[in-house]
Amino acid sequence: MATIHDLLEARGKQHALDFGLDRDIVEAASAYMSDEENGLGFIYSGWAQCALPHRRLQPSEPWQMSSDRIRLIIEPGIKPVGQTDELVHVGVPFGAHGRLILLFLQTEAVRTNSREIELGSSLRQWMRRIGISPSGSAAKSVKDQAERISRCRLTFHINDGKGTNALVNQAIVDGALFLDDPSNKSTSGTIELAKLSEGYFEQLKKHPVPVHEAAVRAISNNSAALDAYVWLAYRLHVLEKPKMVTWAALKAQFGPGYKELFHFKSKWQKPLSLALAVYPTANVEVTDQGLILRPSPAPVSPKRLTG
Repeated sequence: MATIHDLLEARGKQHALDFGLDRDIVEAASAYMSDEENGLGFIYSGWAQCALPHRRLQPSEPWQMSSDRIRLIIEPGIKPVGQTDELVHVGVPFGAHGRLILLFLQTEAVRTNSREIELGSSLRQWMRRIGISPSGSAAKSVKDQAERISRCRLTFHINDGKGTNALVNQAIVDGALFLDDPSNKSTSGTIELAKLSEGYFEQLKKHPVPVHEAAVRAISNNSAALDAYVWLAYRLHVLEKPKMVTWAALKAQFGPGYKELFHFKSKWQKPLSLALAVYPTANVEVTDQGLILRPSPAPVSPKRLTG
């Protein structure tokens, strides 16, 4: 992706568009390069290897996926309906907003070194920074995803090459404060305070992946690009030599919903390009066999983390 960044630096966005480059990729690269904010985000490394679904599942349907070293299982939570005895599944979190809420919770937990995260004004301010309207349909979606995250349970089965360790039956959030919404008796109200579970918080502190908030902001509406960016942020800077990742392995991690490999291969290259657009120092080569990952600087300089 060095070409697009060099072109933008030398000639500007309009010239890059006139050159025939994909508008979404040009816009993402341009937005990242012109962003003067220096905010950081943090996410547990397990999410760099497995991810949420991209689309809504049936409310009672669990989600599972596997990569090289991790198998993720997410079970949807349940809630009461108003003041009745009826219980309903709320569904597992999904899509770009599900990922962004997870990122917010984890970033705040690392920033404050606290399991308790305020989701009122802090979340609304963060939504504005990330480019999401804190009102209307976007706000409704964010509220829905926050509840799904607060109620779901997950298991990360981790294969370390010596045996299998697992975060068994682990909630992301083990406590939440819901404020009643008198206008809608069928909902649980607005979540004002969330408390990360102790086990999840400890794993996050041990294995955080730092990301640029500007990069997330530039691709915030594309869940597949967010997954690719977090994966690259996790993998590239620890490599000691080039690593080939086959298309079959990439499909297992990023495209379990695709039946055919060729379909995934053609569809996933744009999310990958978007991720590379906001990670200018990433050294990645796309080949017929897969991706060649080469040792690259981390997207966030270690000096930013220790300074």
